[in-house]
Amino acid sequence: MSDAELRLRVLEMLEWAVDQEQGLPLTSADRRALLNEIASDVLGYGPIDPLLNDPDITEVMANGPYDVYYEKNGKILKSEAKFVDETHLRRIIDKIVGQIGRRVDEATPMVDARLPDGSRVNAVIAPLAIGGPFLTIRKFSIDPYQEADLISFGTITQRVADFARACVRGRLNVIISGGTGSGKTTTLNVMSSYIPGDERIVTVEDAAELQLHQEHVLTLESRPANIEGKGQVAIRDLVRNTLRMRPDRIVVGEVRGAEALDMLQAMNTGHDGSLTTVHSNSPRDTLSRIETMVLMAGFDLPVRAIREQVSSAVDLIIHVSRLRDGTRRVTHVTEVEGMEGDVITLQDLFLFDFGMGVDDEGRYKGRLKATGIRPTFSDELENQGIRLPADLFDPEPFARR
Repeated sequence: MSDAELRLRVLEMLEWAVDQEQGLPLTSADRRALLNEIASDVLGYGPIDPLLNDPDITEVMANGPYDVYYEKNGKILKSEAKFVDETHLRRIIDKIVGQIGRRVDEATPMVDARLPDGSRVNAVIAPLAIGGPFLTIRKFSIDPYQEADLISFGTITQRVADFARACVRGRLNVIISGGTGSGKTTTLNVMSSYIPGDERIVTVEDAAELQLHQEHVLTLESRPANIEGKGQVAIRDLVRNTLRMRPDRIVVGEVRGAEALDMLQAMNTGHDGSLTTVHSNSPRDTLSRIETMVLMAGFDLPVRAIREQVSSAVDLIIHVSRLRDGTRRVTHVTEVEGMEGDVITLQDLFLFDFGMGVDDEGRYKGRLKATGIRPTFSDELENQGIRLPADLFDPEPFARR
């Protein structure tokens, strides 16, 4: 039975039940609205169901029962949807987390979960949530964005897409960096699509989001501890395990802790062509974040030794930003060149031209432009038979601010 058929069947049963109640002063419109509300509660997620079913909405946020927001086309807007009260919202949260065998209560007032369609869910209740409960749902795209979509959105240019494809096919180690909601995972998904179809790919994620269409893909997902504090399988455990799975490529959804050390060691010991994301504010900040995460592994390593590991492991950083106009743009394509003294040297190959200003609608008119610097690894790509266009790195004039 399809979802539509199931909903129709439930509506018929609810209609029969309402008919049994005598003296309900309902107009036809009120009756239809009541039936739909009850059906949404039974079959879906109550008043936020229409938002979750809207393909243009990417995120839904309930700041308590009466303030529901959503993100659409890069803008956060307030919805007219409301829960009846805190108990109603809490019931929907319990329904979501119960589907995956989790629970949220005073002992575990904060939980991450996933809807059956893959959407990521975060819920926080009292005593941590003041004025809550709070519910955040990042929707899972059934049809993930492709390279052509990112180009049409202005996230990247065709020139940079061609360069990124060459880097992935040339087995360079690439980090996609950016802030929360900047589009790191979407960009990682597109970059991963450049991996040749005959390679064995192992993905490691906190919550499975990547949608790779190659034939030989193995997906690993971390597991939190149960209510007794047992059974946790961390990202670091999974990254270590991938090394025993004979991967051609390792793709980690996000490096955020001690697993950074294992990822670097994998990159430096024959597992080249790896891809991951890091939460950071700039390419330089990405390196600082990785240093900090390596120290979280508990080893007393000298900072210089860590930096040498990073500089030899990472080849390229692609930084994505969510700009003030709501758009998501790649703002830096930066090569990790090596070490100079105790400092890791970087060189920007492409930069977003903010100097071009904004249009009448407040949208940035700029785009990625080549700085004129040719990467040191271009010869390595050429040796692998991957030829870059001669004019790929020709400098483009930047507008003055």
